[in-house]
Amino acid sequence: MTACGSGRPQQVVHVLGGWTGEGLGGGEQAKFLAMVAPFEQRTGIKVVYEGSRAADSVLADRVAAGNAPDLAVLSSPGKLTQYAKAGQLTPLDGALSLPGLAEQYDPSWLRLGSVNGKQYAVVVKATLKSLLWYSPKALAAHGWRPPASWDELTALDRRIAATGTSPWCIGLEDSSGSGWPGTDWLEDIVLAQSGPEVYDQWTAGSLPWSSPQIRRAWQTWADVVAAAGMVRDGPRGMLLSNFAAVGEPLFTTSPGCYFDHEASFITDDYLKDGPLIEAGRDFDFVPFPQLDPAFSGAREVGADLLAMFRPTAAARDLIAYLSTPEAQSIWVQRGGALSPNRLVTPSSYPDDLSARLGKLLTGASAVRFDASDQMPAAMQSAFSSAVLSYVDDPSRLDALLADLDRVRATAYG
Repeated sequence: MTACGSGRPQQVVHVLGGWTGEGLGGGEQAKFLAMVAPFEQRTGIKVVYEGSRAADSVLADRVAAGNAPDLAVLSSPGKLTQYAKAGQLTPLDGALSLPGLAEQYDPSWLRLGSVNGKQYAVVVKATLKSLLWYSPKALAAHGWRPPASWDELTALDRRIAATGTSPWCIGLEDSSGSGWPGTDWLEDIVLAQSGPEVYDQWTAGSLPWSSPQIRRAWQTWADVVAAAGMVRDGPRGMLLSNFAAVGEPLFTTSPGCYFDHEASFITDDYLKDGPLIEAGRDFDFVPFPQLDPAFSGAREVGADLLAMFRPTAAARDLIAYLSTPEAQSIWVQRGGALSPNRLVTPSSYPDDLSARLGKLLTGASAVRFDASDQMPAAMQSAFSSAVLSYVDDPSRLDALLADLDRVRATAYG
């Protein structure tokens, strides 16, 4: 292929990622292609994108076969560490101004893309997980205010339950791995209750599941999932309801529940519930309730990390562009994603609610990546299974924690 009128071969960058065409507005793939369009027009470089829901497996196979893409989107810092330590990635110091990155990104975000002090990846888009969603109209109808602390939350839960309606909608079902929505709950509780240092020790496998801090997190979650009348349709409803659809009763004329614990990406699913559903009016959020004031402002996040497997000049140019506020703004304008880049302005977001989410993300006192996504596969799977077993029978907590510690003893190698 030649560049138009130049007689020279056109430069091409091959990118592999988990963004597909599913979802509102053509899905994440369409949003990424919109993000790179100005880069292609400006440079003449063509971006060839391959999207797959099984991107982690596809990438592993391609790398093993010696056919890695130029750039790939990694689902967790653990995957990044794995490839970097195997010598399969190129550090980004030749592609990026690291001092410039430090001006735009909090150190917590840069650490997500670093291994042994070297920057191997940049965050293309982020998700904020430490959130409670609610219907402003439903709470206002009773004169109730969204809770700021766990104590306020449990008091309001009891008040709502006394009316005969369960305060919570919780769905733990997901065809790709049921139970993970419950792991998000426990991760938020550990972070808010025991802080980032304990969270890191637990994630890394150096803190037992039977430790007082982790046991206390499960017992705290029991305030919601093990108390009668707190969750719509009880344990059976939690186990059988899909996480993406479980919040629909928030929007009924007579609310079927009042709260839903979901990450920021859930807004796309809420908007699918009907053309009259409006962000900020029909649904809004508060940060995950404070448990210990010492850890106020710590947030759990998810992120897509872009790393370089083949260090071509075109790949370097693209990854440098994707870290800029210009590129990041294009995606967030289309909804469904947040940017950790401090130079992305609130006006870049499609609505006030999204802008407030972006501000909450960049203003976090500390960010920690989803713990289960950083655990070894066997540990991650056991964690999700334990969530389902606990919801079914909370009295089994001691046995479940002992089982998790047995997996922990071998999973981390």
